[in-house]
Amino acid sequence: MPVQRRYPWPSAQPRRTEHVSLGDRLQWEMDGRDWPNRSASRFVQAAGLHWHVQQFGPVPGDAPVIVLLHGTGSSSHSWRDVAPRLAEHYSVVVMDLPGHAFTTMPPNAEQSLAGMARNVAALLHELKISPTVIAGHSAGAAVAARMILDQSISPAALVSLNGAFIAFGGLAGQFFSPVARLLAAGSVASRFFAWQATDPAIVQKLVRSTGSLLDDVGMDLYARLVRSPGHVSAALAMMAHWDLEPLERELPRLSLPVWMVAAENDTTVPAIQAAQIARRLPRSQQVLWPMLGHLAHEESPAQCVALLAGVMQEVLQR
Repeated sequence: MPVQRRYPWPSAQPRRTEHVSLGDRLQWEMDGRDWPNRSASRFVQAAGLHWHVQQFGPVPGDAPVIVLLHGTGSSSHSWRDVAPRLAEHYSVVVMDLPGHAFTTMPPNAEQSLAGMARNVAALLHELKISPTVIAGHSAGAAVAARMILDQSISPAALVSLNGAFIAFGGLAGQFFSPVARLLAAGSVASRFFAWQATDPAIVQKLVRSTGSLLDDVGMDLYARLVRSPGHVSAALAMMAHWDLEPLERELPRLSLPVWMVAAENDTTVPAIQAAQIARRLPRSQQVLWPMLGHLAHEESPAQCVALLAGVMQEVLQR
């Protein structure tokens, strides 16, 4: 069992972004006062962005590392009940993707899949982190796969949780995550949607449209995000610049073990897509979680922890 050396955190004071006004962005001093796992938070400069990062468990080097990537329109809060449990044995890294929650907004072109992958890789390089396992939810799984194909990281395994790897066709091909799906359907104006989101019924409709049922804490956190025009703007920019066709073509080059996890009630990325992707991968395993929706890891964090711990144990035994 590795020694549990903890991180010497610097003061968690984010640099304010120049891309949107202060009133548009979530503010750490106010909106982050009760953020999940706040004590694990720090702010890191990388790729010209000021990142909100959470690190749990042993310092990298003292234990294997798991990196967790959220999907479009979500944030680090998505792993609030997963990361601390994994940290009992592993070093765990979570971040807000560019423009999301408390991470500053990049230029729009950098909100593409390739740009997002470059920026996340730059952050991991700055943190001197080499993941043993990387797991991504929804669009986060595509970001992880892009980094692996670009050889900016070389993990022993990739875990896709309701991963969005292929376009649905037409407008549906842009709706990769629970928040982004309703944002694009409801309005292209981030301020207008943020104003609409003051109505709890809007947020409830958004989450339920994914096939998931969240507790009051989860609902409140998504409501907080979608009431921020800056966060909404980042989700819309990510969708507007998202192109999965190159990734689709290159999927057979993903030679590492890939766990394709699908949820039975997922109405955002249907479970059948995991089977379609698995057939195109050289080394894949399929897992179906019954009775859960697109936010399965939030609905059943213990199930997610067990899966990720099992993957880690398997790759370490090789």
